[in-house]
Amino acid sequence: MNTASAEEPRWLNDEEQRIWRAYMAAATLLEDHLDRQLQRDAGMPHIYYGLLVQLEEAPRRRLRMTELAMKAKITRSRLSHAIARLEKNGWVRREDCPSDKRGQFAVLTDEGYEVLRRAAPGHVAAVRQALFDRLDPDQLKALGEAVRIVAEGLQPKDAGADLPWLR
Repeated sequence: MNTASAEEPRWLNDEEQRIWRAYMAAATLLEDHLDRQLQRDAGMPHIYYGLLVQLEEAPRRRLRMTELAMKAKITRSRLSHAIARLEKNGWVRREDCPSDKRGQFAVLTDEGYEVLRRAAPGHVAAVRQALFDRLDPDQLKALGEAVRIVAEGLQPKDAGADLPWLR
């Protein structure tokens, strides 16, 4: 008996499969490379560095926790764990939000700013060596356009979407 079945998936062709696997390998290796460099040189994982950068760039070096989770594209529980570790190091402090009793701010401390300032040169050198120095200007332009299109396409338009920073 033949019942209605789901439509056959659009399988990746050989070239798409090659591109996908190369992308996954590059993304994993790049993240590992940057994580190892920051652990070695600054004693922090890449995700913590990114959080410190977001705070450093924010007005008064402070962001609401929900906004920081959104900018970092991580769950609130992962952010809370990371901020607890950064607080323990003295690099970040939490402040209650005066207009919302449930809200909190993450604030970059002077010590956190100094750690970030010292870590930045080595980190940018690692990024440059791992990515930018390997590509010519046309390849960089194409990569920039491609990742922008992918990111924009994945940014949900639905306010009720299942986004990491809403979990």
